[in-house]
Amino acid sequence: MIISIASGKGGTGKTTVATNLAVSVGMNVQVLDCDVEEPNAHLFLHPTIEAVETITTPVPEVDMKKCNLCGKCGDICQFKAIIVIGETVLPFHELCHSCGGCMAVCPEKAITEVGRELGVIERGLRDGIEFVHGRLRVGEAMSPPLIRRVREHARPGALTIIDAPPGTSCPVMASMKGANFVLLVTEPTPFGLHDLKLAVGAVQILGIPCGLVINRSDMGNDEVWTYAREEKIPVLMEIPFDRRIAEAYSRGEMIVEAFPEWRDKFLDLYRRIEKLAA
Repeated sequence: MIISIASGKGGTGKTTVATNLAVSVGMNVQVLDCDVEEPNAHLFLHPTIEAVETITTPVPEVDMKKCNLCGKCGDICQFKAIIVIGETVLPFHELCHSCGGCMAVCPEKAITEVGRELGVIERGLRDGIEFVHGRLRVGEAMSPPLIRRVREHARPGALTIIDAPPGTSCPVMASMKGANFVLLVTEPTPFGLHDLKLAVGAVQILGIPCGLVINRSDMGNDEVWTYAREEKIPVLMEIPFDRRIAEAYSRGEMIVEAFPEWRDKFLDLYRRIEKLAA
């Protein structure tokens, strides 16, 4: 089963829920940190990194000795990643979505593909938990290709927990698509509710069952619960605004290890997800 843990905004506690859920379940579990622009699950899991892989994506390279400047490559590109200007062809690799269309339509076979670095993928272990995360290259604009490569490490038969990026844009959709269940983490504030509604809309587009974890649940107002009832979205867990939890978090400690009584609560969360995803 693949559980994608997402939120409409940053700072709601996605990584806290993802890592503590993984540690509570324990065996035959994977954590895929797909927040490749700022991965932080490793700060809590402390995995032993065993492999590092540089990830590239194909982009066009033009042999001007063969090119006849016909412009077909520019015509087919919907992202304007390659254009003909005067007596030359300019590829813009940062805009390229690696579809291969320009190479396919070139009548002179003047276009070949070269690799452009996206970032790295690091893999490791932590007490039987498989860990994979991506680190996007500084300055790289497109994270979905790297996210998809991280997700390729999902192992059939394992519980795969995806720590998705915040928001509702393309990287989030790439992290949620194909999941069996989306667990949305929110907080009972006006900002939390506003962005939760956007996240729920994204999940509904994908047609994936979802539920809520409300973090810092004893602050703010009750509008998140009202919204959840109206939309028939189950609230599967509440985490209070507890100074002890905040202090453990600041030290990079797991809730379920600092306060063992929370392990049963996260196991109950997993059992409820299993029923809803069935």
